[in-house]
Amino acid sequence: MQSDLTTHSVLITGISGFVGPFLARRLLDGGHKVSGLILRRADGKTPGRLVEMNNNSNIDLIYGDVTDLTSLLSAIQDCQPDLIFHLASQSYVPQSFKDPIGTFQVNCLGTQNILEAVRLKDARSRIIFAGSSEEYGLQFRDIKHYETMKKKYGVIEPLPKLFPEVPVDEEGYMRPMSPYATSKVFGDFAFRNYHNTYDLDTIVSRAFNHEGAGRGHNFVTSSIVRQVVSMHLNEMDVMTIGDIQTFRDWSHVKDTVEGYVQIAEKAESGSIYVQGSMRTNSVLSYILHTISALGYEISEVRTIENEKTIRNPLTAADVKFGKIELKSNTVDKSILSGDLEFDLSDGGLVIDTNKRKFKVKFDPARFRPSDVPILMANIEKIKKLGFSSKKGLTDIINDQINYYLDPDHRKNLIEN
Repeated sequence: MQSDLTTHSVLITGISGFVGPFLARRLLDGGHKVSGLILRRADGKTPGRLVEMNNNSNIDLIYGDVTDLTSLLSAIQDCQPDLIFHLASQSYVPQSFKDPIGTFQVNCLGTQNILEAVRLKDARSRIIFAGSSEEYGLQFRDIKHYETMKKKYGVIEPLPKLFPEVPVDEEGYMRPMSPYATSKVFGDFAFRNYHNTYDLDTIVSRAFNHEGAGRGHNFVTSSIVRQVVSMHLNEMDVMTIGDIQTFRDWSHVKDTVEGYVQIAEKAESGSIYVQGSMRTNSVLSYILHTISALGYEISEVRTIENEKTIRNPLTAADVKFGKIELKSNTVDKSILSGDLEFDLSDGGLVIDTNKRKFKVKFDPARFRPSDVPILMANIEKIKKLGFSSKKGLTDIINDQINYYLDPDHRKNLIEN
């Protein structure tokens, strides 16, 4: 896929989602011909995310549905793709708890159909599957963490062989904790099975959380930034949030897209590649960094109830995971060590800054029935292809802040 040597025909399923437009722009800038599979809209309009990124006139849009094998066969016939990026999915974890059947129809049947379409058309396409870090589910930082989760969930299998289990690489155990995660495990194994059984040129990417401007409004990072910006502009007084002490490996979407390109160019057929930043931060830390990025100096975080307090929460601190040492902050180090814990009985938080107080209310409806406490990627394998994570957490947050400073985006007027 070297743009100075070869121009490829590329098909992207799910092109109108969050990642699709970024990937399409990267490929168009590289000189490639891009087609995208989208659902036909009743109003006939081009999806807002493609218009927003100025991609709408440069992409050959093909109407179809991953749950309809015939439409996929026609799409492959029409564009004769050298590369297929299978991004289409129901990707919102909370929605998968509400509608597991719908999630499995899109994510499992849709994935099976794209593989079958390539097989039946005898296409020589290289197919990249957008897997997920959620496939790993429960990963343990130490034996105390394991014992806590065992009391909560009962049986945990496979049993850990060593601690910590993070950062997790391609050989990490899968313990999916949602219908969404389980559906992605299906796709992961299906892609590898079609390589082994039918000699399809398949590759699995297990990308950890990737964020940036235009992320769906319901996703946690967008919800955080949108609400903090609204409070900054005095449009609202209180933000609502779920579990603030879950940790995620957040990458910038442009880094993840670059990882997809590296995989398409250089990866070994039939293989798996973990993508991420090789860092992890809590939801609370994300809130605090967003407030800080808007120009506030945070002096203290305290709970509304139960008198829990931490001063100077963003002071630099080192956190260790086995032989890995991360640059982190005081609040994340305190949560990971067990010195600081939050639950619904705390009611929420008051965040004191040099200019104002930010009030955060814990919303029981935003807590998942089962959740993953911590995820962090080990990206040593993809680094061998030339990949590196270039953007930091504040880069992601600043892009999201700029997006939500636009009042149209705060008011949720962009059509997705």
